[in-house]
Amino acid sequence: MGSGHSHGGGHGGGHGGGHGAHAGARHRWRLGVAFGLVGAFFAVELVVGLLSGSLALISDAGHMAADVVALGAALAATKIAARPDRTGRRSYGSYRAEIFASGLTVLIMLGVSAYVVVEALGRMGEDVDVAAGPVLAVGAIGLVINLVSIVLLRGGSEESLNVKGAYYEVVADAAGSVGVILAGVLVATTGQGWWDTVVALAIGVFVAVRAVVLGREVLAVLGQHVPEGMELEEVVRDLEAVTGVADVHDLHVWTLTSGMYVATAHLVVEDSTSGQQVLDDARAVMRAKHHIEHATLQVESRASQDCHAATW
Repeated sequence: MGSGHSHGGGHGGGHGGGHGAHAGARHRWRLGVAFGLVGAFFAVELVVGLLSGSLALISDAGHMAADVVALGAALAATKIAARPDRTGRRSYGSYRAEIFASGLTVLIMLGVSAYVVVEALGRMGEDVDVAAGPVLAVGAIGLVINLVSIVLLRGGSEESLNVKGAYYEVVADAAGSVGVILAGVLVATTGQGWWDTVVALAIGVFVAVRAVVLGREVLAVLGQHVPEGMELEEVVRDLEAVTGVADVHDLHVWTLTSGMYVATAHLVVEDSTSGQQVLDDARAVMRAKHHIEHATLQVESRASQDCHAATW
């Protein structure tokens, strides 16, 4: 019986910095600049929204607040992921910090959405006075900042999953800025302040939908579900196709953090088969076909009665 580890873990059993971790470190400056730009604009948008009475601006500012947290989490993750475990208690390192931060983002987004929707419904039928000029100006500035952030983050989105997540957040922000500009134009051209309320309601619903989608992904990771797009039956077939493998059982695959998959399995091999060769070939299959870099595999002979499939 043996185990195969296809990672460069250091002392304490954590996952070593792989390609994704190094890529995140290389593009940390992109995340830092985008975080600064979005954070500064969030403060400006919130203040102008409160002063102008624009619920659309306030709702988009809430959306931006969630993205500040998301960008901050992505930035912090590039540091935390590379930090060695000196306690001896974190056998998987601190990669789950990204998932917990994403869960916090979901809660913030849902809170913002609930506030905006309640406020929008409360304004229905009221004569709302909205200063269209400041709304248009801040919306335009927000769109420019988001476009700059998109250009910054796109450069690292193909190499780092952390950067890619932040990139998608900023793309959604740009859509929110377009909504704010639309609200300003409609209020200015029609003189009807209720257009601001309608656009705010749309942004609130949009944020809620995104929060639910992100929340489902967070729960799937924390619940140790099989990664999206991966089929266990296919993994079993590929492992059984390895020369010398007679059977596969107790296969578990889950996501440690975005793009980092972990698997364990028991491989029953023919008595005349080299266990080490099976381990090497099985690791290669897991890595090449299923992008599982960390696979802990146990080899058992057909004659062995020491290990039985788990009942859970």
